[in-house]
Amino acid sequence: MAGHGTDEHPHGADRLCDAGDRVYSRAVRRGRVPRTDAEPVPCLLELALLHPDPDDMAWLVPTAPQEVMTRLLRGVYDEVSESHRRVGSAVAAFERYAGLGRRIQASAMASASLEGGAAIRVLDGLSRIQAAMDDATEACTGEVLTVQPGGIRREPELTEGLHRALALRSRGVRMRDLYTHVARHGQGLLNYLELMGDAVEARTLDEVVDRLILFDRTVAFIPANADHTMALELRHPALIDYFVTVFDRLWRLAIPVAAALPDTGIEGISHREQSIAALLADGHQDAVIAERLGISVRTCRAHIARLSETLGAASRTQLGVRIAQVGLDGAASRLPDVPAQLTPVDRESPTAR
Repeated sequence: MAGHGTDEHPHGADRLCDAGDRVYSRAVRRGRVPRTDAEPVPCLLELALLHPDPDDMAWLVPTAPQEVMTRLLRGVYDEVSESHRRVGSAVAAFERYAGLGRRIQASAMASASLEGGAAIRVLDGLSRIQAAMDDATEACTGEVLTVQPGGIRREPELTEGLHRALALRSRGVRMRDLYTHVARHGQGLLNYLELMGDAVEARTLDEVVDRLILFDRTVAFIPANADHTMALELRHPALIDYFVTVFDRLWRLAIPVAAALPDTGIEGISHREQSIAALLADGHQDAVIAERLGISVRTCRAHIARLSETLGAASRTQLGVRIAQVGLDGAASRLPDVPAQLTPVDRESPTAR
């Protein structure tokens, strides 16, 4: 594909080049096109208008035109929203600078009044993170709330902080844990819950936010970088209240680990496939769906293939139509309105329990 980079295709999905329009139109009419047809027009793959057919990687299937239209309208909406946000930011900045001295003084007084140290502290390195977690565990007397994203919990993740969990249980501290549904299939988690007994109550969702640990609703720990070698220790009351609200809303949506997942009501469609179908209907690609549900891309594509077979879809476009026809396009659990930095990821965590 040398000589056909993005420099030769400087456009978006709203103004396709002639060659790209011809290939995409042909893909929509026929249901798919050979991968070689798209080599002269890499823009179609870069704009996610074409993507590999999970049943035959030598072919490409088109994103449904309805999804493309939705994407374009969402882009326009985001641009308008961003303009409004910038105007609001300018007004807020003017007000901030007008009363800078007063605000600095008030902020200093508020920070000084917080018990237990600074409102926000950066913990750089695993040893500092573990030491801070141990201190919070020792001081905790009532409740611990945790969100654990990703898939099946590996034994090292569960045993690394087991001493803290046992210490909390010995003092009668109650723990509530949120996992993804995929975590139910790990024997390590089931062994951990059996060991902890009534001290821990666990529930699961299709997807959760990034890792979060809250002690006594006074101090929280969240990852501060991509590889989780840094963390933030948060004691600001407004942040703590926000995290508690997010957790409680997720908790109400979650299903106890001891309870079975609800039946989809469609023969041959599992609960996980129902979740995948809803994310497909939202226009997400395979890798994004896999990450959000805590499964591998390979497993995700196997589920998509089974969905296609069960619903009698011969192409990815047809699968989208079938999903809408049977009502699977809105079946996935929806998260509360939380910021992007709290979206789920599947990583090793230094803040694991």
